[in-house]
Amino acid sequence: MRDPTSLLRSATRRAKSDVANKLVSMFLHELSRTVARTWRYRVDGEDYRKLVLQWFENNCPYCSRPLAEPHCIVEHLDGMNRYRAGLHVAGNVLVACKRCNSEKRRDDSLERLLLADSGWASFLAHDGTRCQERCQTCSYWRSIWTDELERKAKLAGNSERIRSFRGAFPEFEAILPAIREALPDALRKLYSDCQAFAQHEIRTLLAAIDTITSNAETEKSGAVGDGQTANGGSPRL
Repeated sequence: MRDPTSLLRSATRRAKSDVANKLVSMFLHELSRTVARTWRYRVDGEDYRKLVLQWFENNCPYCSRPLAEPHCIVEHLDGMNRYRAGLHVAGNVLVACKRCNSEKRRDDSLERLLLADSGWASFLAHDGTRCQERCQTCSYWRSIWTDELERKAKLAGNSERIRSFRGAFPEFEAILPAIREALPDALRKLYSDCQAFAQHEIRTLLAAIDTITSNAETEKSGAVGDGQTANGGSPRL
């Protein structure tokens, strides 16, 4: 078990990371609105919602289990982070179960993928034949489909269905290679610059507050000194 001091330090590091990740997400959302403003489908449109649900037959695109509130969530095939550089646009947004959305983050959060060139494809590539015995994602898929042949067939079939779904959005497919080539390096720099800026601003503000509190303590000490009598007692009124 980690000691309290270690936990506090870890929480501070996560807070700084959360700020930088939020800026990356804000940039990707703004970029999404810019590149998709003339596209046929809008991710918040009714036509797109119906298309997604029909394409995957109202099932989770990863595990094939039926989708039902409150156990489903908006999912990005390419995660919206500095490594995957996903966009909030038609072709990258669908609906998945919350469990798969959570399990997929292990692949989405990796700087380098070993099983595929995208987070969603890597997630579905954990068929139990290419990972270490204790792989958590492989274990997750074994809990869904216990039979090995069925598991491999389901993962391969769902992967192919998603590829087919992506192919239905030529505007997105056209810009995807350029995004994967250029954005990760730019986003890593944005993330690093944001953390450096936050650290500088925090130190500057702490120094300013330290000066204010030091001056206040000096003034208080002076006031107490002025109010005392020569023998150290309080003056009579």
